Amino acid sequence: MSETYVVTGGAGFIGSHIAEHLLRQGHRVRIVDNFVTGKRTNVAELSGDLEVFEINITDKAALDTAFAGADYVFHQAALASVPRSVADPLTSNEYNVTGTLNVLLAARDAGVKRVAYAASSSAYGDIEGEFKTEDMPPKPLSPYAVAKLAGEYYCKSFTEVYGLETVALRYFNVFGPRQDETSQYAAVIPRFVAAMSRGEAPTIYGDGEQSRDFTYIDNVVHGNLLAIQAPDVGGEMMNLATDGRISLLDLVDKINGILGTNITPIFEEGRAGDIKHSRAATDKARDLLDYAPVVDFDTGLARTVEWFLQRG
Repeated sequence: MSETYVVTGGAGFIGSHIAEHLLRQGHRVRIVDNFVTGKRTNVAELSGDLEVFEINITDKAALDTAFAGADYVFHQAALASVPRSVADPLTSNEYNVTGTLNVLLAARDAGVKRVAYAASSSAYGDIEGEFKTEDMPPKPLSPYAVAKLAGEYYCKSFTEVYGLETVALRYFNVFGPRQDETSQYAAVIPRFVAAMSRGEAPTIYGDGEQSRDFTYIDNVVHGNLLAIQAPDVGGEMMNLATDGRISLLDLVDKINGILGTNITPIFEEGRAGDIKHSRAATDKARDLLDYAPVVDFDTGLARTVEWFLQRG
């Protein structure tokens, strides 16, 4: 059955992939994006029953128009990046906290059935333990992490107080095609792939032993689609990742292997707000959503490198 989905941040990396999948399934999709970080080229690649609302999530009245009659909302819009939030915490709060509150209010007022919220693994901070589990107390280190955690709390509150079903999915270092490598706040994989495909040395902040649960985009789309429909998960928060652990030194080696190069990284001092290790336990998502990764890291990295090379 065709339904109407709103994807905030739908011109962005993750949001555009979610929108693309929904359109392929024959659903009606409304993208909400102010195109500050989202790209018009991402939207141009989409086809189907699509409307685009060029508005800001800080504008509640505009959201009311976009949300009217919608069945479900994927809230992906955010002003991402730990370094950006350290440099400008006030703007990070405006988009990531106030903007999320507006999205939830608009969803509540429109009678939306469920909101899937893009939460962040940064909420865990540097808490001890190899695996980050949902029962660990949050320990956010950066203004971005604090803001994304506040969004989680608002989601749960709206479920408890207003009966708006929400599911918060903590993402762990998502990567894949369409990810922007040009921003000074770009994620590590697109930065490394872009640099090394040009024969340039990537820059590692710290010793390179820091590790991440790098999660290919298809796994995140899959988890979101499960979360929007799964029964009895209103108000829940859970990790969405792969249970994997890849250090930045490993990452450089793997990209060298794909490209057939032997490039050595440049090392610089670690950055404020960065964490050393981040690895997810996904037992909760498996139990509640029947979630399992659909693409492994090596396959996802190969696809990502191929996309960057084809794009030129």
